[in-house]
Amino acid sequence: MSAHPVQGLPLLPGGAFSDPTKSAFHRSQTLGYRNGFAYSRLPTVGIGRERLYVNQLSQAELDELSNKRPTLTYGQAKQAPPSDFIPAHVAFDKKVLKFDAYFQEDVPISTEEHFRIRQVGIYYYLEDDSMSVMEPIVENSGIPQGKLIKRQRIPKNDRGDHYHWKDLNRGMNITIYGKTFRIVDCDPFTQVFLESQGIELNPPEKMIFDPYTELRKMPMRMYVTPSSFDQLKQFLTFDRQVLRFYAIWDDTENMFGENRPFLIHYYLADDTVEVRELHERNDGRDPFPVLIRRQCLPKSFVDKMKTFPRCVLEISNQEVLEWYTVKDFAVGKPITLLGRSFFIYDCDEFTRQFYHEKFGITDFQPVDVKKKAPEEVPQIIPPYNGYGFLEDSLQNCFSLLPQPPRKNFIKMLENDHKVLRYEVALVSPNPEERKRRFILSYFLSTDMISIYEPPVRNSGIIGGKYLGKTKVPKPGSTTDNPVYYEPADLTIGATVEVFGHRFIISDADEYVLNYMESNAESFPATTLQSLRDHFAPRRTAVHAAESQSAVGTGRQELEELVKQVQEQLKHHNYLSNSSMREAFLHHDKDGSGFLDKAEFFALCNRFNLPVSDALVNKLINLCSHGENQISYHDFIRAFSC
Repeated sequence: MSAHPVQGLPLLPGGAFSDPTKSAFHRSQTLGYRNGFAYSRLPTVGIGRERLYVNQLSQAELDELSNKRPTLTYGQAKQAPPSDFIPAHVAFDKKVLKFDAYFQEDVPISTEEHFRIRQVGIYYYLEDDSMSVMEPIVENSGIPQGKLIKRQRIPKNDRGDHYHWKDLNRGMNITIYGKTFRIVDCDPFTQVFLESQGIELNPPEKMIFDPYTELRKMPMRMYVTPSSFDQLKQFLTFDRQVLRFYAIWDDTENMFGENRPFLIHYYLADDTVEVRELHERNDGRDPFPVLIRRQCLPKSFVDKMKTFPRCVLEISNQEVLEWYTVKDFAVGKPITLLGRSFFIYDCDEFTRQFYHEKFGITDFQPVDVKKKAPEEVPQIIPPYNGYGFLEDSLQNCFSLLPQPPRKNFIKMLENDHKVLRYEVALVSPNPEERKRRFILSYFLSTDMISIYEPPVRNSGIIGGKYLGKTKVPKPGSTTDNPVYYEPADLTIGATVEVFGHRFIISDADEYVLNYMESNAESFPATTLQSLRDHFAPRRTAVHAAESQSAVGTGRQELEELVKQVQEQLKHHNYLSNSSMREAFLHHDKDGSGFLDKAEFFALCNRFNLPVSDALVNKLINLCSHGENQISYHDFIRAFSC
């Protein structure tokens, strides 16, 4: 069955009958590629998959070809090849017919116009027989313009027919969706196309313009009495010339009032005044720059203005006796603008030059209106109470929520686990106190000092931690400018005062000398030389002992014996004592690296060393130097497993 509506039935739902077996309504593909070359092919089916017989031979043509006998003399006459099929959307691509038209619109609510003429352009797209209506946009017309009817196939009548380009011509009316458009002309391409298709065009008509729009273009007659003052001359002479005054508004009489700075601009071109607010950083005010917009400000009013409500009065020349002029502004004098009193305290250089040339005024001494800065209250830091670190406790004086002081993380990472150890003696008038020996540790990562006292049996003094890790200030330093001890201050024989207790550095770890020699540019030469002088005899004695031991037994035999002792101690689960080396160094007064046998065996008994063992006894013999001297360095190394 046909998809078109039955003749005589309205185009309403139910009035048209469609074939339910048809499901494909697309156009057949006529363009393709074969072996990399584009070619066109004739469609075999149409919209709805209906078979086309236009591009195929009819039965009569097939019968004629089958009954035709070939001519023996010259053969059958060759026919011209049929032209290639070109689809409509390719042949008429981007080809549009344009018609100039207008339509009349009623204006029922205006007393000045009863109708309006609106000019439009009707576009007909040949590729798909669609149409659109566009109205040129007129600035400030107040009418929605532009695309009046979007591109579509426009119905022609109630029978389902659509407008075709054959239905369009000049000098005719066309009705689209209830609006009647009068076509008056077309463009040259449209004229050539229609004439090539055998359509006779009507003569063009003159475009009709809107009468009200044409009336508005005519200048209005003005009946104004000419003034003796030439405002045009004033505008041309003083255009873009503005006087700038710096003023202050004193609002301290009201609650929460203050002195607020403003800029007063006087425009010489039309004698208008503008007041702008000057905003300062963190002033707490919203950014509204203009206090009084640019306008002519009245200076005095007529008498009836006293009783007439000003809030509803539109001020004009009849209500104002005098307006503000350039003569009313002067530096150092107050001026009242719309009920607010401003004090002018300065002006710019152009304003000074203008008053000097116009009125001969030269006195422009600016007035100082700045507030006197309040007296700065000195911040008194309370004395340090001794609890915690000085920098940490000082943060409580700077804010309610104290933050920890910043740390030098790079220094802490570079010097992590780097400790300089010194042996110090307590300075005291008590002889018993002078015999006490301490280990002073300096932590390079945090510049802190800790003091440890090795326990001594039967001394009557409990050893252990004497001072926890803390920064130790030098004598004479204050809480305002604290100066702490540094590695450069710790030399052999130097006195270190730690919170009222004085210590004398008597010895140092060999790591201290090695560290300072590797970083010699960071330490004074005197500090480095004192350590070298202190370790010189010890190093000489160690080298001599090592050479003698190597001559007697051989260094290799000593190393193997040390390893055997360490393995035996590990087998018996012997726990090494970290203070054993400090004890041997403490009894070596001259730093030679040798101890008497009596002192050596007394220290061994103190730390419960298995001296009766065969390997240990052999190690003692290898470390012996002479009859009464024993080198304890290699011996201690065997027990530091």
